[in-house]
Amino acid sequence: MKKRNKILLMLAVMLVMVCMFSVPAFAMTESEVQAQVDAHGKEAVTGNVFIWFLCAIAFLKVSQKIDSFMSSLGINVGHTGGSMLGEALIAARGIASARNFAGGGGHGGNGGGSSGGGTAFMRGGLAGVVSRSFTNSAVKKATGSSSGGLGGKMYDASVSKGGGFANSVIGKVATGNISSTGSMTGKGAEDALMSYMGYTALEKSAADIPSYSNVEIGGGRIMATETSAEHPEGIAVGMYHTDQYMPPSGDYSTVTAVDGTTWYKQYAADTVQRTPYKAPDNTIAYKESIVKKLPDPPRRKDRV
Repeated sequence: MKKRNKILLMLAVMLVMVCMFSVPAFAMTESEVQAQVDAHGKEAVTGNVFIWFLCAIAFLKVSQKIDSFMSSLGINVGHTGGSMLGEALIAARGIASARNFAGGGGHGGNGGGSSGGGTAFMRGGLAGVVSRSFTNSAVKKATGSSSGGLGGKMYDASVSKGGGFANSVIGKVATGNISSTGSMTGKGAEDALMSYMGYTALEKSAADIPSYSNVEIGGGRIMATETSAEHPEGIAVGMYHTDQYMPPSGDYSTVTAVDGTTWYKQYAADTVQRTPYKAPDNTIAYKESIVKKLPDPPRRKDRV
């Protein structure tokens, strides 16, 4: 018991010290970094940023130790931190960014490229770095490229409720470049579209809520099959981001997603389909039928 109390006291003291020394990191912004460079010089700021990263890693390690101790007591907790090698790589990257920033003096000139990378990495301080990391992990979860870790779990919890975090991730994928951001398909994409269109957040008793299947989200387009009271057998629908696409030809409407983006929405329309067949006189004839088909996609604005 005495040993346990001693360990608890030691962990508490370590946690208090880390919090005291790392508080300024949560408030660090790009403008404040620039002000420090102007006031104290590049070398001093580089040292401060180095300490900033050490405090961040120390906080993670203390949290990991506390989690391990609580697990030994039989309390189920999440896992924080990772391998020392991974954390060393993170620290090395941060220190390199700080050195690049200091070497460029935070201005243009020969060090302009390095300075941009350093300030971009530190933008928003530690809170900004963590937020971007969580969002990127959630994007990977949404697109199915990885489990996403803690960010992926946050995304799953948010999308099931139609939450703002999930909708911001869905919007990032929906309007992003497929080659770099990826796309969403399958059951996850169906749930995402319900959330992104605002239906998940509605009461279960709400009327006229459609359902979606065969969903693909990405590259400024949302393609799906919509089933509703108006189209009980399902109908193909295409939505195109208004900032990326020209207005489509034919009938369409404009809808707004929960993140404020606007989309051209177009349903499949009656189209004559000609199917060739061989006539009794050995000539090629065509059988015509009316089918529902989406019109050709509108032109992208960046290709006009």
